[in-house]
Amino acid sequence: MSHGTTRRQFFRNAAIGTAAVSMTAASYARVKGANERINIGIIGCGGRGRNALMTNIHRWSEDQNVAITAVCDPWRVHRERAAADAESMYGQAPRQFVSYRDVVALDDIDAVTITSCDHQHTTHLKAAAEAKKDVYCEKPIAMDFERLKEAYDAVKENDIVCQMGTQLRSMPSMTAAREVYRSGRLGTVGRIEQCRNAARPYWYGFLKDVEEEDVDWDEFLMDREPRPFDPVQYSGWYGYRDFSDGPVPGLGSHFIDLVHYITGAQFPISATCMGGIYTWKDEHNFTCHDHVHALWEYPEGFMVSYSTNFGNGSGRSFKFFGDTAVLDCLDYKPVLTSQGINTAKGDTFDAEEIADVECTDHYLDWLQCLRSREAPNASIEAGYQHGVATLMAMMACDTGRRQIYDAENREIRSA
Repeated sequence: MSHGTTRRQFFRNAAIGTAAVSMTAASYARVKGANERINIGIIGCGGRGRNALMTNIHRWSEDQNVAITAVCDPWRVHRERAAADAESMYGQAPRQFVSYRDVVALDDIDAVTITSCDHQHTTHLKAAAEAKKDVYCEKPIAMDFERLKEAYDAVKENDIVCQMGTQLRSMPSMTAAREVYRSGRLGTVGRIEQCRNAARPYWYGFLKDVEEEDVDWDEFLMDREPRPFDPVQYSGWYGYRDFSDGPVPGLGSHFIDLVHYITGAQFPISATCMGGIYTWKDEHNFTCHDHVHALWEYPEGFMVSYSTNFGNGSGRSFKFFGDTAVLDCLDYKPVLTSQGINTAKGDTFDAEEIADVECTDHYLDWLQCLRSREAPNASIEAGYQHGVATLMAMMACDTGRRQIYDAENREIRSA
């Protein structure tokens, strides 16, 4: 080992070399050297695009030699704000586009972030993959099962790096929770639940004044039914079923992804769900549920429950119920307790706060994988899995019938 190489760098380089042995020729050909800059385009310049993705990419830009050189959004205001942010970060104004098509067509863009509206994710993901751009894609991955499969297949066929925006699995506390779960201290786990409640639906917080002349309305609608421009639907799209399916995929995707990450489960075998608008009935005519309850059954032998009450913020919970211990992950700060255990199987004990387990930052993980070509922590496999689970729940809610997943044939059907 040379004096100019740290022990960490030595092992990291060795790991990359080992990974390269198993790469396809196409993937290996795309490995960039440390001195070669990676150019990133931002598709969707709202809160997630600017405040989460751009901020966190910039945090690691110097270390990873990356730069944001293009931004894209149907709304001029968001687009220009993102361009100004990027210019402040990198000292050079990025190119601005209205359509994602223009970004993925750029030869000098290596990767894109998809921080667009929920109904656009699969279209943007498929297009980016087919253009052989690596991707960071926000959750939920899909609103339609056939389009989910098409996007997933495009990612696999084009051998791109895809990190999903389920960043909670990269929290040191949730990695610690996984270790506790896998230690067996919980005994037999029969139920995992999260109640994620608030006094008001989150979509109300996004309502703002938007001028029609500043928006490419058709670019926003994409394949949705044509309609006159509506500033409330544009800014408050989270609350309309045409553009989002509400709390189960919007918030529950984080929960279900953590269930998969912590337990090692991949797909539910069945799902049921009920929901409706019970509290927030007003002039906006939002169509997403303000109260909803989804249940999944897993082949590992446990039931998973997710519910949202947007009429009252009390009653929040996030627990893994075992017969010898309970793992309480409320606010993503895990505590192990013996509350309610079967004392015939285990002894009671004082509550234990679970110490963090060090892991790589979610955004840094993606940037590192752009060079190493390894699968990131929230790979397309994880995205497909949370997509299947949330789509099953919404299909059950809409049809009133339990949904079954056939993993071998990639089919969701009513029971």
